Amino acid sequence: MPQVMEFKLPDLGEGLTEAEIVRWLVAVGDVVAIDQPVVEVETAKAMVEVPCPYGGVVTARFGEEGEELPVGAPLITVAVGVQSAPEAGTAPEDEAEGSGTAPRPLIGYGSDHSRPARRRRVRPVTAAVAAPVAAPAAAPAPVAAAPVAPAAPVAAAAPAGPVPVISPLVRKLAKDGGVDLRALHGSGPEGLILRADVEAALAALTAPAPAPAAAPAPAAAPAAVAAQGERIPLKGLRGAVAEKLSRSRREIPDATCWVDADATELMAARAAMNAVGGPKISVLALLARICTAALAKYPELNSTVDLAAKEIVRLPSVHLGFAAQTERGLVVPVVRDAQDRNPESLSAEFARLTELARAGKLAPADLTGGTFTLNNYGVFGVDGSTPIINHPEAAMLGVGRIIDKPWVHQGQLAVRKVVQLSLTFDHRVCDGGTAGGFLRHVADCVESPAVLLRSL
Repeated sequence: MPQVMEFKLPDLGEGLTEAEIVRWLVAVGDVVAIDQPVVEVETAKAMVEVPCPYGGVVTARFGEEGEELPVGAPLITVAVGVQSAPEAGTAPEDEAEGSGTAPRPLIGYGSDHSRPARRRRVRPVTAAVAAPVAAPAAAPAPVAAAPVAPAAPVAAAAPAGPVPVISPLVRKLAKDGGVDLRALHGSGPEGLILRADVEAALAALTAPAPAPAAAPAPAAAPAAVAAQGERIPLKGLRGAVAEKLSRSRREIPDATCWVDADATELMAARAAMNAVGGPKISVLALLARICTAALAKYPELNSTVDLAAKEIVRLPSVHLGFAAQTERGLVVPVVRDAQDRNPESLSAEFARLTELARAGKLAPADLTGGTFTLNNYGVFGVDGSTPIINHPEAAMLGVGRIIDKPWVHQGQLAVRKVVQLSLTFDHRVCDGGTAGGFLRHVADCVESPAVLLRSL
């Protein structure tokens, strides 16, 4: 008798509480192997392929593409022990893994001995094999068949006991809208209250009273509908960015200083380094190396503020974030231990993380833990900006475009390559003298790279 195992949306790390289904990678009736990705989800930080810890036949899927599920909600059920005939050349140990009943740690989610997942070609199960497990008695019903929450759930009697809500975002949405969660009947598994339930309750509270049947209200004119404007939900990456920037503005008393610098010598040094062959070194990598040297001299800016303890925490390593624009929006990948890398290593890591960011394949760990951010907005063709600090960091260096400008060089007016540098800093961790000293040191290294050699 096959055993039906339920696989729930795992904790994807970094405090994430929900994820949106982007694409199903398997269908009901497909055979899956242990650790085979079954669904692609989008969190507030990255796109993630979720592997299943069971091997067998998929008997049910929960949720449609575009639907958000909380961590802990069912994803699929798998009938373990029911498989199609093994393919030619399949190793015996592969078959043993596929028929086991004990879940293994998900690769990439806390396993200490992760190894590449064994994949096999997905094949639908024949009707004769799939019939006994098509609707197992122990398997919960798919979300598609779940009862829809009543149109006016707020009128229901409030049940006793804890409110079945996992996501803090759902709780906040209900609180802001004045919805009593105890009066809701969740449409999720075991009565779990989902965001859709709260939104339905909000719609019921704000909906106008229906007009009498004898005098129906006229349909809204197209011009009136257009005047309302397009509504774009603040969710996923856009929602996470909005929340983080808003929190930065609320909590951090920031200030900005800036300076123009002559980058002619820096650009000449880069051209000379790339002329000798080997991997090319980017301007961003040189600026990153200058930043790590300046942070060693001014460690106040590589810190964070612990509000609970009322302490400034100076951090021993520089985990350098850099802004990268993608189709999904702005993301900030993090280069770990940037202070230990040379320009060549920094260039390679920037290129690797940028490629993953544009493909939507960055892991949540690649987007967290930064201690200082470098923002090259010059790629957008602008000269200056006042960056918003990437909370909970203490500072961000902004770099404008490098362009030819008239400049007084050695007492003579000349055309030089000039860049504007701006530093936004948390005024709680230091005063203007420290911030100005950091920015001046960066500018001096840009204008005369030999200064950087003295600080190494």
